[in-house]
Amino acid sequence: MESLEKVTTKKLALYSGRTHPNLAGEVAQHLGLSLGDPNITQFSNGEIRPRFAESVRGTDVFIMQSHFGIDGSSVNDSIMEQLAMIDAAARASAKRITAVCPFYGYARQDRKAEGREPVTARLVADMFKLAGANRLISIDLHSGQIQGFFDGPVDHLTAAPVLENYIRQNAPDAPVIVSPDSGRIKVAERMAQHLHDCEADIAFIYKRRPKGQANVVEAKEVIGDVKGRLCVLTDDMIDTGGTIVSAAEILLERGATEVWAMATHGVLSGPAVERLSASPLERLVLTNTLPMPEHKRLSQVEVLSIAPLIAQALSAVFDDTSVSEIFSGENYA
Repeated sequence: MESLEKVTTKKLALYSGRTHPNLAGEVAQHLGLSLGDPNITQFSNGEIRPRFAESVRGTDVFIMQSHFGIDGSSVNDSIMEQLAMIDAAARASAKRITAVCPFYGYARQDRKAEGREPVTARLVADMFKLAGANRLISIDLHSGQIQGFFDGPVDHLTAAPVLENYIRQNAPDAPVIVSPDSGRIKVAERMAQHLHDCEADIAFIYKRRPKGQANVVEAKEVIGDVKGRLCVLTDDMIDTGGTIVSAAEILLERGATEVWAMATHGVLSGPAVERLSASPLERLVLTNTLPMPEHKRLSQVEVLSIAPLIAQALSAVFDDTSVSEIFSGENYA
């Protein structure tokens, strides 16, 4: 009896939730494919039901959603929507399901800082696994340990190449890369090393958070020489803006000529827009991991696209080639 040999065709499908479809559409464009239709129905009581408009059987499915509240929805709604889409793909016999979370929700709840607290970043990872995700992709997680929360491969991308390229093209020689706190020194150091052609230096700000007060930060002192220099503050996210604004003020007090701020994720919640518009920051450079409503587009805000990097990573996962090589291994550093 002759054996039957059949060559299977690999198929890639990219779907997006409703939080940030523009980013997913841009990624699809870079990959040269059309964005799939998740066909999401929302019922009058707020429950949602996705039902993919085309078959995903045997397909490598990527489901993208930034965890963020927009247009009356919450961060929890966006996570739940992505989970339901993953479950739908798993039950429709997708070959492999990758959850693409450009901005990972609850990333700051990655440990117990005080008694009787949850580790919600771990809970979110568990839910993705339970829903049927085989793999997770995210960008500039608040802490690297979140990679270990998911039971499966995690590709941790970084926006650093995009931000560094902006500095090369726009900053004068010898900028100072400033970490807004001691926890981000390594990131600032690595960025300064990459910008050795610009003769970049490094500094950091000693700050403290008063115990028991949320979103309150006090900048205390600058460690490093910033006098007469352009200072570029770098962070993974800007949320209420308190850290960045107080850092910019103390840098100018210590003799900096100009201060920019750069971050991967522009959360800009609560008093952020008001604080930043009144701040001495000359430029605020963000990436488009999160949607940017018109009222948040301040005059000093510039948004860079992260879509080409995500497209590269998705292509590498689909082709079973190395994702870390895109970043020379430094996305895990």
